[in-house]
Amino acid sequence: MMLSRCGRGYRASPALPRGRRAPEGDPCRKHPGTLSGVLRAVREYRERVVHPPRPAQHGPGGGGGVRPGGLVGMGGFLLGATGMFATMYSTQAILPQLGRAFHVSAASTGLTISATVAAVAIGAWLWGPWSDRHGRRPAIILASALLVLPTVGVALVPSFPLLLACRAAQGLCMPGLLTVGVPYVVEAFGPRLGGRAMGYYVVALVVGGLIGRVGVALLAGPFGWRVGLGVLAVLPALGAGTMLRSLPDVTALRGAGVTRGARMRQLASRRLLQASAGGAALLFSFIGLFSYIAYRLEAPPFGLGAEIGSLIFLLWVLGAIGPVAGRWVDRWGWRRVALACLATVLGGIVLSLPETLPAVALGMALVALGMFAGVTAMQVGVAHAATFDRGLASSFYFSCYYSAGAVGGFVPGLAWEAWGWVGVAAVSGAAILAAAGVLGLGRRDGGGGASVTAAAGSA
Repeated sequence: MMLSRCGRGYRASPALPRGRRAPEGDPCRKHPGTLSGVLRAVREYRERVVHPPRPAQHGPGGGGGVRPGGLVGMGGFLLGATGMFATMYSTQAILPQLGRAFHVSAASTGLTISATVAAVAIGAWLWGPWSDRHGRRPAIILASALLVLPTVGVALVPSFPLLLACRAAQGLCMPGLLTVGVPYVVEAFGPRLGGRAMGYYVVALVVGGLIGRVGVALLAGPFGWRVGLGVLAVLPALGAGTMLRSLPDVTALRGAGVTRGARMRQLASRRLLQASAGGAALLFSFIGLFSYIAYRLEAPPFGLGAEIGSLIFLLWVLGAIGPVAGRWVDRWGWRRVALACLATVLGGIVLSLPETLPAVALGMALVALGMFAGVTAMQVGVAHAATFDRGLASSFYFSCYYSAGAVGGFVPGLAWEAWGWVGVAAVSGAAILAAAGVLGLGRRDGGGGASVTAAAGSA
């Protein structure tokens, strides 16, 4: 850059012909003939041309101006996701203690899980559209903060009906982070991290599931179930505080002028229905298989005690495959990865049929791998299916997902009572095959890396 004479002042740009004045808007028209004017002209030139300001991204919920972040920016969000999912199945490992404390049957204690899952399916239709209108960031932070109250209440309730009410209240809060989390991950972190972003999100949910089962059980032994459940309130509280300071804000793709008919057509799109069918089948089979494997391990020929048999839940650590699955999605497309994961789960079901412990362990490991990698792919498919109102599309997906999960805790039980493990495997395998048939319809994905980043780029 050079300073040249232009009229009565100086121009912070390549020289103009002698006697020619600078055009309107040029810095030298504002600051003629003085040294301070020249310096201001140089500064304005640098600000306008050399280093122009980046446009801020303002979300509809306020607090805009924060660019989409990378892995470091995900920290608070992942903490909130972990805390949310830790509370979802927190009573599963201590159902006998709850039964003794409130003098209810084993089937009744199972309602502490069913009430939460059913409330999640209902709450998904509230939080998803709300985040489309008011912004992802406010929805996520508000939901995480609200979750603290019923989590504390669960530890203090004097009666079983109030326990169920608090568990349902927890379920109504969770979709604010769970349902909204899928479109938010794509919009806020997908541009930089691609499919890995969804993988990290799934890993956070897996960690939360382990804390909610193993952590609560370890605390409930020496300190009682109330302490075990009450301590979980710390996680969403920390998550809300951290996200309030650091969570990036992005624009929710609302779709101005989009008619109600267009929104209904999007909900009925083949891609969204395929992703929802795949996710529902995965959770149905996953809950059914892992709920009744404990009964099988206690029965002959295995005869394992409850403590040893419960170690099968450590297979949840295989959820660490999430980021790797995200890279596969970037490379091969979400539908191809989803079909491969369904095939993996089906292979695991078949492998679990022989009455040998190594075969059972390996089969359930394949089920876990296929489940967590498959969920990553399905959630990317949901983001692909929505060109606007992603919160509404996510609501549809999670309502199908958790409704199937609620059924998966009951129907495979009937199969177990009638036909044993073969019945559980048959019911679960049929769901996987049906989902594979749905996913196999229509054209295949395109190439590799456009999956998450392309979905985010349309936001």
